[in-house]
Amino acid sequence: MTRTSHIHLMATYNEWMNSKIYEVAGSLSDEELCVDRKAFFGSILGTLNHLVAGDTIWLQRFANHPANYATLGPIRQLAVKSLDEWLFPNIRELSAHRAWLDQQIVQWSGDITESDLDHTLHYTSMNGVPADRNFYALLMHFFNHQTHHRGQVTTLLSQAGVDIGVTDLVVLIPSGL
Repeated sequence: MTRTSHIHLMATYNEWMNSKIYEVAGSLSDEELCVDRKAFFGSILGTLNHLVAGDTIWLQRFANHPANYATLGPIRQLAVKSLDEWLFPNIRELSAHRAWLDQQIVQWSGDITESDLDHTLHYTSMNGVPADRNFYALLMHFFNHQTHHRGQVTTLLSQAGVDIGVTDLVVLIPSGL
């Protein structure tokens, strides 16, 4: 498996898992989704908003790659001020945006070339600190961050009495020799 095919697999996994989470979360009331469950971002909805905020910030940074990914054009226009910002007040609006964002990620993942991955990406952190990191390593962080917080969401959903079912990446890994 090449690095680019692995990135596409991770984008597909991200879309699949988000679809499952939002379907299950959508069965809960707005009140239940906003209960402070003492997670880092408080509630189920707070954590899901954080994932959208974080993904948007990273995608905007990735849009500055010299490959100038056209598929990230619409992402450049989004405004995110902080990682704990509630971009959407309810699961319905957040879910619609998440589905759109995931489509952008999957499409963009198909545009990334092997040579793009060895580039050093220059960006500024949310605290205004300049950074230079390997693009491929940042992509792995991007997908790992999503998995980390989705794991928190599945725990919060479990606390609310909802089972999301199978969440393992291995379900999407193709069989092979």
